[in-house]
Amino acid sequence: MDFTFTDDEDTYRQELRRFTAKVLAPHYQSDDKAAKLRPQLVADMAAMGLTGLRIPEHHGGQEASAVLAGMAAEEVARGDFNASYLIIVSALVSDILTRNATGDQQARWLPPIASGEVVPAFCITEPGHGTDAAKLEMKAEPDGDGWRLTGEKTSITLGMSADVALVLARTGGPGARGVSAFWVELDAAHVSRSPFDDLGSRAIGRASLHFDGLPVPREALVGGEGQGFVSVMQGFDYSRAIIGLACLGAAQASLDEALQWARDREAFGSPIGTFQGVVFPLAEQATYLRGARHVCYEALWRKDNDLDHSTEAAMAKFWAPKLATETIHQCLLTFGHLGYSSESPVGQRLRDVIGLEIGDGTAQVSKLVIARNLLGRAFAP
Repeated sequence: MDFTFTDDEDTYRQELRRFTAKVLAPHYQSDDKAAKLRPQLVADMAAMGLTGLRIPEHHGGQEASAVLAGMAAEEVARGDFNASYLIIVSALVSDILTRNATGDQQARWLPPIASGEVVPAFCITEPGHGTDAAKLEMKAEPDGDGWRLTGEKTSITLGMSADVALVLARTGGPGARGVSAFWVELDAAHVSRSPFDDLGSRAIGRASLHFDGLPVPREALVGGEGQGFVSVMQGFDYSRAIIGLACLGAAQASLDEALQWARDREAFGSPIGTFQGVVFPLAEQATYLRGARHVCYEALWRKDNDLDHSTEAAMAKFWAPKLATETIHQCLLTFGHLGYSSESPVGQRLRDVIGLEIGDGTAQVSKLVIARNLLGRAFAP
């Protein structure tokens, strides 16, 4: 059993940490105030290969392991939590396309993602169907040799900035088998966007997208007709572990800052770290973070080794965002009144990570997956 990274992986981690501190972190709070995706952020991430981590090398990507993608998300989130969404979405979309698109489709669609030429989005959620995605209603109506997409997708990460999207729409009857996946350009003539005014992660431009008969050619179909839901859901297992590591990265950054504050801040003639009431809660959170990281990396390691990882990924998804929220909250309290100031990044991290207690699968769904895997479907909810 080996819990260490290889020398190459550790070198890459250090390189990412330097990049994040120098290039990303200085813009974290100002990007939140601007409430829009900064084009230079995309360019900087692409220049580091972070938008093409899971894309094969012959399509311009890094062909990185799932573990390496998780490491990248963790390190980027330490300095700019919202920049990690570019890794999460690009990795998830790229993985789905690599597994399900034809060779010609991959050759057309993957290089622009890797280079940062286009920003992708993932369109599943609808106003009436979030968790119960198999019942989505967006219509893909036959039109000549293709389809026209009509309906609304909501709560779309990067929705205000994305150029292209993987969209699930109904081509057949009810249920999961009636759903197909399409790779589309978000043509302004047929797609309108409505931004959300969010509590956190405002820089990523979460939005509703309204499709008004967007024409989709036959060659935009990903996989077979009626296979979209199944092929897409398979990608969520490992992406949820990447999400977990992004949340833990933000929490670790806050914990590191709080620990330094416990050394520097004095009260009653001593550093506040000498008081049990201050340092014991931080010691507890450090312990929990260590455990959650192991769960996340185990899920990604299992993915890389073609082992089932749905249980571990579900554990990562419900535990890591919840734990990150609790840890950052405790760190904010450790700073006292300074932590409550908008000048501190701790408060923004708290607002940001809360969003992933909801997005990409609620805790209830994750626990349902875990229960069914532990008990068997016949003995679980």
